[in-house]
Amino acid sequence: MKILISVDMEGISGIVHPTETNPDGYDYARGRALMTAEANAVIAGVLDTEPTAEVRIADAHGPFRNLLPEELDRRAHLVRGKPRPLGMLGGLDEQTDAVLLVGYHARAGGGPAVLAHTVNDGILDVRVAGRSMGEIGLNAAMAGYLDIPVVLLSGDDSACAELQDLLPSAVTVAVKQALGQGAAVALHPEEARERLRHAAAEAITRRAQVSPLSLAGPLDVEVDLSAPFMVDLATLAPGVSREGGRTVTFTAADFADAYRLVLLLAQLATIKPG
Repeated sequence: MKILISVDMEGISGIVHPTETNPDGYDYARGRALMTAEANAVIAGVLDTEPTAEVRIADAHGPFRNLLPEELDRRAHLVRGKPRPLGMLGGLDEQTDAVLLVGYHARAGGGPAVLAHTVNDGILDVRVAGRSMGEIGLNAAMAGYLDIPVVLLSGDDSACAELQDLLPSAVTVAVKQALGQGAAVALHPEEARERLRHAAAEAITRRAQVSPLSLAGPLDVEVDLSAPFMVDLATLAPGVSREGGRTVTFTAADFADAYRLVLLLAQLATIKPG
């Protein structure tokens, strides 16, 4: 068996502020430690159930260099650094049996939700076939394109609800209840890890009950960007058209094409004007 665990940071128990998730923040070291510990809990849960599984851990936050390699469970293989194919799902391939999303956050505009956004602050919304999708939906659908289910998600209660809306049979673990963009009622980190270990084992055991999220192409995609100059840059990409002052649209042959182009637009959205 081959398992991919994609680990973001904003949905980790106890984390509520950018100083805990940003490498320049004074509390970033603590955030990294909390993130690594939750990743280890999920690795342990997977291997409790399938001791011979090959487990890959994709560091999926910001620079993709947050998890502490020397503190990570030595039974797992770490996917680290960027740019890389499939972004937050680095290490995913057609031989993967299941994906687990750990420490994820709700989409931009969702909430109340802790540190909600979609990829970066340059993107206000992504709509695929008319449906708003954040990182949870985009990554679940990319895995689904390869016929791989997302069987577990952890994060705040809004993030959990987002996956349940897409995949009701998946296991979710709310490690905190969002009070707003920068506030939550959080489980103690040790309690969160204990729940994650049990939930990961459950998710792997009942993975056959979760169907992959499959979106058949062609797909019409709309992306709302935070500044008009980002639209100017985005329309330089083949097939991308302007739709008003902040929105660009394109039609993708399949979800893989949609996913790659959204990632490209997100990178363009980080460029400063001038």
